[in-house]
Amino acid sequence: MLLSRPLRAKNTTYLANPNLTTIKPDYPGNRMVDGAFVDHRSLPRSLWEVLKWKLSPNPKRKEKSEEHPSMKIITHAALPQNKSDDMMWLGHASFVLRIGGKTLLTDPCLTSPPLVKRHTPLPVAIEEINPDYLLVSHGHYDHLDSNTLEHFRHGQALIPLKMSETIHDINAALTTQEAGWYQEYRIDESFSITFLPAHHWHRRGLNDANTVLWGSFVIRTPQRTIYFAGDTAYGDHFKEIGTLFDIDIAILPIGAYAPRWFMGDSHMNPADTLKAFDDLGARELIPMHYGTFDLSDEPLGEPEALLREIGHKHPIRFVHIGEMVSLG
Repeated sequence: MLLSRPLRAKNTTYLANPNLTTIKPDYPGNRMVDGAFVDHRSLPRSLWEVLKWKLSPNPKRKEKSEEHPSMKIITHAALPQNKSDDMMWLGHASFVLRIGGKTLLTDPCLTSPPLVKRHTPLPVAIEEINPDYLLVSHGHYDHLDSNTLEHFRHGQALIPLKMSETIHDINAALTTQEAGWYQEYRIDESFSITFLPAHHWHRRGLNDANTVLWGSFVIRTPQRTIYFAGDTAYGDHFKEIGTLFDIDIAILPIGAYAPRWFMGDSHMNPADTLKAFDDLGARELIPMHYGTFDLSDEPLGEPEALLREIGHKHPIRFVHIGEMVSLG
């Protein structure tokens, strides 16, 4: 059951999960107006704006048409079972983590979302993953894929507020636990998981704009603190998260940023990502959200190339898809 606190303003409430601990003192919950979550900048794009973008000339069109992206893929017949904690990038925003003997999967999109081609194959078959926990940052199809969820026959989805119905409509075998920003999920494990802010938005259908929350995650293990940003624009939430947690590894998006007038309020470009990393005060940056799906105007290989060019003074680890990264 969720806790809804009516305010004086009509149709405005603050929503939180009363069964969870809120780590930010006096935080009332996530604001909803007329049934939709709001913050100061997270608004879905209108149909007119989408049409304007799609009908506008792309200055990178020729470069995209001549591009032959070739990301390195390390394939596995089965998911490696190491004694120490580790993680593997599966492409886009999907990572599989093994922590304390449990398997976690972030933003499950391991096939192709509707009308979007997948440009990188999976390094391991979906059937080999079998997650104990699914961490879903938001409901966009490239982060929450129905075909992917249908493969799983057990596990708990750690999700934003108001997402349970979506998960159960896809796969009734999964249990769910919803959290608002700054709330820690109740799990009896050697690690903890906290849901945190992001500047983004929700939509899966025509009439559900921002009816489900969005956010990011911090995973704290006995050895490492890992920040997974999901999808987000640059904002002051990074500096705040950096004051709340001592972050070792920051997994941050770098792609789907052009044109800026359309994408800037939803996605970071590589320069934004470096600012976010500095604000977080993290020790290592692992970039994601590039190379797998063509979602915007820039060429698939541009985000990585640009980050390599401007980020040489930062501790960046470019991870191959299928590469094992130790968390010990």
